[in-house]
Amino acid sequence: MLNVKEKENVDVLARTQQVIETALTKLGYDSAYYELLKEPLRLLTVRIPVKMDDGKVKVFTGYRAQHNDAVGPTKGGVRFHPDVTEEEVKALSMWMSIKCGLTNLPYGGGKGGIQCDPRTMSFGELERLSRGYVRAISQLVGPTKDIPAPDVFTNAQIMAWMMDEYSRIREFDSPGFITGKPLVLGGSIGRESSTAQGVSIVLHEAAAVLGIPIQGARVIIQGFGNAGSYLAKFLHDAGANVVGISDAAGALYNPNGLDIDHLMDRRDSFGCVTNLFPNRITNQELLIQDCDILIPAAIENQITEDNAYLIKAKLLVEAANGPTTQAATEILTKRGIMIVPDVLASAGGVVVSYFEWVQNNQGFYWTEEEVNTRLKKILVDAFNNVYHTSLEKKTDMRLSAYMVGLKRTAEAVKWRGWV
Repeated sequence: MLNVKEKENVDVLARTQQVIETALTKLGYDSAYYELLKEPLRLLTVRIPVKMDDGKVKVFTGYRAQHNDAVGPTKGGVRFHPDVTEEEVKALSMWMSIKCGLTNLPYGGGKGGIQCDPRTMSFGELERLSRGYVRAISQLVGPTKDIPAPDVFTNAQIMAWMMDEYSRIREFDSPGFITGKPLVLGGSIGRESSTAQGVSIVLHEAAAVLGIPIQGARVIIQGFGNAGSYLAKFLHDAGANVVGISDAAGALYNPNGLDIDHLMDRRDSFGCVTNLFPNRITNQELLIQDCDILIPAAIENQITEDNAYLIKAKLLVEAANGPTTQAATEILTKRGIMIVPDVLASAGGVVVSYFEWVQNNQGFYWTEEEVNTRLKKILVDAFNNVYHTSLEKKTDMRLSAYMVGLKRTAEAVKWRGWV
């Protein structure tokens, strides 16, 4: 019997497959392409024994999915979370293929995860788990095979441990094996804030299309982790009025605006700050408050057919993976609310990860201005491509993004003679 989270992940995978099938059909590809692209080419499940601080050995389950490598090596993050499942990792790897296709990166999609709760683990336990995961997947990954990166509850320190372990196994320094590293170990300037930077870029483009001025726009951001907090700061500095934020403990809403600098100073290492305030509301209550722009930047399945009719925003920008169900997408689209889908809005992270990999391969590192200029051009082009395709094909932005993103992989599959 599946628990609620496992059922949600199965549903997310099924919804993803449904949109992929529709997109490929509208592009004119026959069913063989869907049969190949509806699942990852490879899925590795590993068991990782870790000696805990109390002397006992605990065994963790981890995954690495490689969706399709017809375009090039696979690329995608590794998340540490108690609710990681095989179905979730599969769906995330498929979304990564679409993100890479949208942004014309020479990658296919990959994704990894470990079932654990890093919030309850010591520094030493996390290091031993990180190194154990790399040992378990080392035969399938590498700078020309599959390049991991940070994701939920993983960070530059974890990437550094993973790179060091891989370098030990291969017996040569391998900075291009993984991205999201500390600068001193070959990381790229701008990588830590890149997902939020990318969301901000496409949000500005979408707001311009809808005639929403950023100056004074009322913004709600669900999630105050790496992406959400940076995004709140970027939009606050651009003159927007951030009226709501949330984290795992609850949400804060003030129609007159929140003091974002104060909240960022007080949040803990996992992005939690609302527990310091008595006047919290729930995450679900936050989503239906009055605003111009709503940004779900937390977890999957937050906007469903149960609350889609209550959303008051004019623009919804998905900074999280899969926050809006297909039924909710249809409801919001009929209501005239533009949705900038996750595969487009959150693509900034993989774009700057690509920049980091390129810099590692060249041994030549770029300035912050070079990174930001290149990032903006790629994402503005991607937004315009998706938006104009949606107008031309008379589809919602999500289906349009899948069509644009999948075409690159499908064409690579065709040229290789796989189908």
